[in-house]
Amino acid sequence: MDTCSDILEREVFVMNSFERLKDEACKDGIEVISHPFRNHSIRGLYCDGTIGINRSITTTAEKSCVLAEELGHHHTSVGDIIDMTDSRNRKQERQARLWGYNKLIGLTGIINAFRAGCQNRHEIAELLDVTEEYLQECIDCYRDKYGVYTEVDNYVIYFIPNLAVMEKV
Repeated sequence: MDTCSDILEREVFVMNSFERLKDEACKDGIEVISHPFRNHSIRGLYCDGTIGINRSITTTAEKSCVLAEELGHHHTSVGDIIDMTDSRNRKQERQARLWGYNKLIGLTGIINAFRAGCQNRHEIAELLDVTEEYLQECIDCYRDKYGVYTEVDNYVIYFIPNLAVMEKV
């Protein structure tokens, strides 16, 4: 039987999602820095192997969400896509966000939250170490991609009218 010190010792080595993503970025040769963006609406930016995360972001959950999207840009975007009036840039932005949603949440994460007994978006977001806003954006994106529902292994994930997971018998 584990003692409290055994559990605490193990938890020292458990990385949160932000630390795991920073580790992944490092392995990919990407530097992650905290940057004081003048425009506070800029939460993060990827450019030439460096990801800047707005210094004003204080929670690790929000930092994880920003870092996941910026890593998505590293893996999926080509060129300067700042001009959102160009439909090609909007498509690349969506791909980077989808990459981040799949990395931090994914359909498996939604199923795991169901299996863990999460009852609402707050509990799911807390379990997955993301913000509720990011979780909702992910659900909306998956709804747009999959429609009313999708099936994964022995589970059905409904997106319409509300997020629901059912195990097939």
